[in-house]
Amino acid sequence: MKTTLSFIILSVISFSTMAQDFKLKVWPNGAPDSNGLTQPEELFEGKRVRNVSEAEIYVYLPKIEVNTGAAIVICPGGGYGMEAMDHEGYDMAEWLAQQGIAGIVLKYRLPYGHDQIPLEDAQRTMRLVRQKASEWGINPSRVGIAGSSAGGHLASTAGTKFDLGKAEATDPIERFSCRPDFMLLLYPVITFNEEFGHMGTRTNLIGTGNKWDLVEKYSNELHVTAQTPPTFLVLADDDNAVPPRNSIEFYMALKKYKIPAEMHIFRSGGHGFGMNKMNRPVDQWPNLFAQWMKAQGITK
Repeated sequence: MKTTLSFIILSVISFSTMAQDFKLKVWPNGAPDSNGLTQPEELFEGKRVRNVSEAEIYVYLPKIEVNTGAAIVICPGGGYGMEAMDHEGYDMAEWLAQQGIAGIVLKYRLPYGHDQIPLEDAQRTMRLVRQKASEWGINPSRVGIAGSSAGGHLASTAGTKFDLGKAEATDPIERFSCRPDFMLLLYPVITFNEEFGHMGTRTNLIGTGNKWDLVEKYSNELHVTAQTPPTFLVLADDDNAVPPRNSIEFYMALKKYKIPAEMHIFRSGGHGFGMNKMNRPVDQWPNLFAQWMKAQGITK
């Protein structure tokens, strides 16, 4: 414990003057492949984006006096057709920073028929955060991932498909692990099963038709193992967009392997509530998540 605390204190001191948010390109030298998009990125309805062809992260670091050393990569939702960067991104990152947790919002490239693209960005971001851990005052063993709706699908894909680093990679960032240490999933799309999956998200990621190999690949309840990280799930019973069964099936898969998990199903709240502060019961989820992180030893 003393070693961990010393690491946090020493690493934060050198960075304490940059506690404001800033952004970085995920692939400053160019991504390994393209989503084929040629249209310019478009901002609409405030802070929602579409036509994303370049991945970026927006980093919110906590003040030195409250820093816990934990960090969370945040994947906004939007059905893989756009991204809700405000209440499912920036607002969450700001709240996390207030709790002493680095919030890192990922604006991932949208797939447009290239199913591997969003996961590439999420995995690269996990590696990048660990590579920057000392500089940013982060403990590399406390880096989680969060996602809402389709962002929850991306987060749970990253939590079930990962490596611990590619030791032989020529790119030093690729030598870092992309496994999340924990997950926060808000009303997530989990499955591409036609019975209870969200078909719009499925179509935007893998296209139309019965591509059963890709349906199976991205039905994340089928890929939970003993190495899947501890998970906190939040959803509403009256979610008419993504059936609650998505979260329930994932929770049951986690319990099959005795992975620590907590799930809250609120009576009402619908879909897409994110960090909306309307003083409804469902809007209390951040406090419950903060308590869970403490119970898991992620924060103090």
